[in-house]
Amino acid sequence: MPILLPTAYFPPVSYISGCLHSEKVLIERFETYPKQTCRNRCHIYGPNGLQTLSIPVLKVNGNHTLTKDIRIATSTPWQRLHWRSIETAYNNSPFFLYYQDEFEKVFKKQFDFLLDLNTLLLEIIFGILRIEKKIGFTDQFLKITEGIDDHRESPKKKKVSSNYAFPPYNQVFSPKYGFIADLSIIDLIFNLGPESGDFLVSEKNPTFALR
Repeated sequence: MPILLPTAYFPPVSYISGCLHSEKVLIERFETYPKQTCRNRCHIYGPNGLQTLSIPVLKVNGNHTLTKDIRIATSTPWQRLHWRSIETAYNNSPFFLYYQDEFEKVFKKQFDFLLDLNTLLLEIIFGILRIEKKIGFTDQFLKITEGIDDHRESPKKKKVSSNYAFPPYNQVFSPKYGFIADLSIIDLIFNLGPESGDFLVSEKNPTFALR
């Protein structure tokens, strides 16, 4: 069954697992953009525990702006700050140096639209995890989604559900703070490396419990 998802910045583990287990990946472009979701933010595991990275955005049509029209604000050096935070969080992880260049190059580019940035990151993630899925986009807002696994609302949740299905894995700072579930997929990639794909396949019915 095809899966319908919002765009996401460095999506959570459960988001990518949903893509892996789906027949086709479809990204919603014509929704009215909601704030404080995975569309422009991700969660990583920093030296002080859970850390949120948010991309500053511009709603060109105010609260009626569609996701496809959301622009990235350039008033702050967010790319430099985000990459510095990622380096600090994962420099000591087993596979950071192996995958570093794949992601760092994205932070050296300028993007006008949030959707373009997120799509490129998703393509890179699919490549690393060897997920052979084409990424499609809606041509209009889909009110009726019969025959489609619709998860556009899931990422509005702000807490991780206790139903998160994956087992714990080793994280850089877990000895200090314990395991944190359903972080950005880069947490899994930098810590498990080539084993990340097998880890995602292990859960046949992933629960969407996204922040």
